[in-house]
Amino acid sequence: MTTSSPQPRTQTPDEVREEVRNRYAQAAAAVAAGTANTELNDQLQELDDRREASSCCGSDSAGTVDESFGAALYSSDEQDALPAEAVAASLGCGNPTAVADLRAGERVLDLGSGGGIDVLLSARRVGETGFVYGVDMTDEMLDLARANAAKAGAANVEFLKGTIEDVPLPDASVDVVISNCVINLSVDKPKVIAEMFRVLTPGGRIGISDVVAEDHLSPEERVERGSYVGCIAGALSRAEYLAHLAAAGFADAEVRFTHEVAPGMHGAIVRATKPSRPTDRPSSQETA
Repeated sequence: MTTSSPQPRTQTPDEVREEVRNRYAQAAAAVAAGTANTELNDQLQELDDRREASSCCGSDSAGTVDESFGAALYSSDEQDALPAEAVAASLGCGNPTAVADLRAGERVLDLGSGGGIDVLLSARRVGETGFVYGVDMTDEMLDLARANAAKAGAANVEFLKGTIEDVPLPDASVDVVISNCVINLSVDKPKVIAEMFRVLTPGGRIGISDVVAEDHLSPEERVERGSYVGCIAGALSRAEYLAHLAAAGFADAEVRFTHEVAPGMHGAIVRATKPSRPTDRPSSQETA
C-alpha cells in the first residue's frame, strides 16, 4: 500500500499578515541597529533559509542583493537628502514618488510606509503647503519612520498605525495615493484598492510601484517563483490588477512593466484616476 505525501497546510489570512508583520519588524530592528540596505536583504535571506522559505524582497536564492529591489532604485541625490536609516530600510520594487508626478500643495498617502523613505521624498515634493501621511501596521517600522522624519526636519508628515485594508483616514482626504511593493503583500487586495478609491478626492490619482505577474502565470506558478513575504507569491497578474481597479471605480488605469524580478514577474508602475464625476465611466489600458 502506498501513501501520498501530506500536503503543506495553507496559511490563514491572519497567519500571513502576522508573518509579514514579523518580517518587517525584524527589518526595522536591523536598520535601527545599524544595518545598511545592501546588508539587510542578506540578513533576511538567512532567516528564510532557516525556515526553508524563499527569499525576501531584494535577494535571490543565492542570498545576493538584487538591484530590482531596495535603495538602488532611488537616485544618489534622493538618497543623499534623507537620513541613512530611511534609505537602509527601503525594501521596495520602485520609486513611486517619481511616477506619481507630485505637485506642491498636494495631500499624499503612502500605503505601507515602512521606514518612511517615500513619505519623506513626497514631503519634499509637495512642499510646506502639502502634507503626507504614511500608514503602516508594524510598530517597529512606525518608530523608525518617526525618528527618520525628526532627523529630516519634516514637519509636513504624519505616520499612522493601521492596515492598508482599513486606512485610518476619512473619505476624500487625499489627492494622491502611493505605495511601494506592499499591495502584493495584502491578504485582501480588492479591499485595499477600494480603500484607495475611498480616501481619494474626486479627480485624485494613484501612482504605485508593485510586483505584478504576467497573465499566463497561474497562482501556483507564482508560488513556485518566491514566497509571499518575498513579494512574489501574492502578486496579482496584470489582468487581475486592471479588473480590480475597474471594479473599484477607477478610470484610465494602466499597469506598465518596468523590470523583471523573477521569471514572468515584474516590477511595475500602476496608475489610475478617481473620476471627477460619478457618471464618468471607468476605462483601462494595458501597456507593455
